Amino acid sequence: MSFTYDHVGATRESGFCPPGFHPLHVRTRIGEGEDVFRRAAEAVMTWEMHRAMGVGIDASADRAASDVEVTVTLAGMIKAPCRVVWTVAEHRRIGWAYGTLSGHPECGEEAFVVERTGDGTVWLTVNAFSRGAKWYARAGGPATRGLQHAYARRCGAVLRRLCAPAQEY
Repeated sequence: MSFTYDHVGATRESGFCPPGFHPLHVRTRIGEGEDVFRRAAEAVMTWEMHRAMGVGIDASADRAASDVEVTVTLAGMIKAPCRVVWTVAEHRRIGWAYGTLSGHPECGEEAFVVERTGDGTVWLTVNAFSRGAKWYARAGGPATRGLQHAYARRCGAVLRRLCAPAQEY
């Protein structure tokens, strides 16, 4: 199956959005310290963050890696096939991006990157560009984009909860 857009891998460039697509950039503070960073990175790389959000994940591997096929299922009805297009595993930055395949309601790419800054703060950044591919995604217009932003914010909230010390529950 081939990608449904031309700029494969473009989410590596922060702020880049191809013509005709809508950008998304949501950055959420997760916590502080090396333990939080390691926990957040593991939750993102193993699909745990997505599963904890209540979406279905059917992946061809247990961890995100280039060329891993992933189908995200929303509300038990909407199937969104994707493929991981890049990963990053640096000392203070870990994550991945996937691109849409034929059958996905959207067309574009989305990245999930955990970063630990110099002061020890851990952040999740969701960076994406997309446009509607199926009629209902196009018809939704701004409402569809609002749902995408809410999804990205929820990623951060869920990851923060997954990384919180036990006494904070």
